[in-house]
Amino acid sequence: MALNRRALLRTGMGLGAAAAVGVSSPAFADSVAVPGLVRKARATYAYGSTPVEHLRRTRRLLIDNDNLLGPRHAVAAVHDHIQVIQELRRDAKGADRRDLMELQTQYGEFLSWLYQDLGNPQAASYWLDRAMQWSHSVGDNDLTTYVMARKAQLAGDMADLVDVVDLAEAAQRMARPRSRLAAVARTYEAYGHALRGDADESTRAIDDVRNALDGAAADPTPWGVWLNAAYVEVHRAQGLEALGKHDQAADAFGAAIRLMPDGYHRDRGVYMARQAVALAGARAPEQAAALGMHALTVAEDTGSGRITNELVRLDKALIPCQRESAVAEFRATFDSTLFHETETDA
Repeated sequence: MALNRRALLRTGMGLGAAAAVGVSSPAFADSVAVPGLVRKARATYAYGSTPVEHLRRTRRLLIDNDNLLGPRHAVAAVHDHIQVIQELRRDAKGADRRDLMELQTQYGEFLSWLYQDLGNPQAASYWLDRAMQWSHSVGDNDLTTYVMARKAQLAGDMADLVDVVDLAEAAQRMARPRSRLAAVARTYEAYGHALRGDADESTRAIDDVRNALDGAAADPTPWGVWLNAAYVEVHRAQGLEALGKHDQAADAFGAAIRLMPDGYHRDRGVYMARQAVALAGARAPEQAAALGMHALTVAEDTGSGRITNELVRLDKALIPCQRESAVAEFRATFDSTLFHETETDA
């Protein structure tokens, strides 16, 4: 598929997003698969399960699938299952109806994440707004707080200097004191301060989260269970890069990648791409290009727009060094994914 890079960047979409099912609109059309999925969900009673239990298991499987293979393999299925839940809610009563609404909120938040990773922030924002609306009818404060924190995270990914800190602070006000979700929101606040150029506030926030990690690990909430030292280090690295401290950012990304547990294939690719950008800024083009090659492989495997968008930045940053062999190899390989933006491009 031939794509115009500048048009791609204007939409905020990565390469995977452009090829994914349903990315063109945040709303979804009726799917021929949905009636069959509804029948299957209702039929789970015959196999010793309930529709709610079946849909919970399905969501976990879809999350695992996304983690290993990227968002393009899961986005259509999540769309369909939201419709399934809406169909089941028509006849549900009492606790079942509430459980289904809770699942609808969770699927909506997950769909937002898939679009965020595809590089489509408009659709990601749409589904987070829907999830926020649905969460209020569930009455689970942790779930609503988590969605609010995710809105802060998305604002950070979009480099929204106006909203990111405000949304993160709002999530902290909603969170239980000293809870894991309060620490998650404080992590996103740290990056927001860095985007605004406030190094001291960013460092203070990161230190607060580090000090809270042990207590947060014992929090029984199911939300934000991935908050650990590696995740915090990634956000410290992002903040350092935003502040122009490229050498420190590259080292911090490297440390975060080493701390990551096995199995986070796509996220490792995102962090490698970001480390490569930091290395380019630190005037280490050969290292940046070599790491970019590894990240490009993950981008092609998963269709992650977050990786692709970072590699677009890397490609542009490496233009002054394009005669170096490693850089030339990366840019030549990248040609098969996106067209180059050269020095003469408008």
